[in-house]
Amino acid sequence: MISFSGSHFPKDAILYAVFFYVRYAVSYRDLEEIMAERGVTVDHATLNRWVIKYSPLISGQAQRRKSGTSTSWRMDETYIKVKGKWTYYYRAVDKHGKTLDFMLSVNRDKDAATSFFNKTIQTNGFPDRVVIDKSGANFAGLYNINCQLIINGWFWLIDILQVKYLNNIIEQDHRFIKKLTKQMMGFKAFHSASATLEGIEVAHMIRKQQFGTTGKTAFQQFAALAE
Repeated sequence: MISFSGSHFPKDAILYAVFFYVRYAVSYRDLEEIMAERGVTVDHATLNRWVIKYSPLISGQAQRRKSGTSTSWRMDETYIKVKGKWTYYYRAVDKHGKTLDFMLSVNRDKDAATSFFNKTIQTNGFPDRVVIDKSGANFAGLYNINCQLIINGWFWLIDILQVKYLNNIIEQDHRFIKKLTKQMMGFKAFHSASATLEGIEVAHMIRKQQFGTTGKTAFQQFAALAE
């Protein structure tokens, strides 16, 4: 359960504001007006703090509660602008398009790819195979993971496939994320970008029905992750 102690606003109001921002990518000033229309007077700076504070916490709950995923993965990275500069956003889905994990990185290299694969394995277990693009860094990252398996005495390795058409599913999946971040007109800080993206990913997972919840609205599913 996520704690909302110390807040001067009701839990439902906070969750509604966070969900609305990460799902619809309105500006914080527009969200301030939307909240005022619903009887909640809160300034845009506070709304920003809510998104940055609670999005990662809800994302953590989402990773623990999502439905099972396939051991056949699709991995790719896209670009997110932070402080006027491009950063690298690593993402992975399974062969059915279910979100596995994501990570914002300043660098696009072997170490970043290795960190991302380790993070994704920690939350999803080991894959049987991973489809990537022709990136040498991503291949090197998976090679590092296989080396770790050998060192630890495992008797099987992860199959690495570099087949472009098989990776179309992750490239298409980027579109929802890019659509929202484009409307946000870039981020001013790396930590706020990373936190906001975590919230956006949760909203996307809800759209993809990854929580096995029926009969609830998208917001109700989002709020349930904080319980």
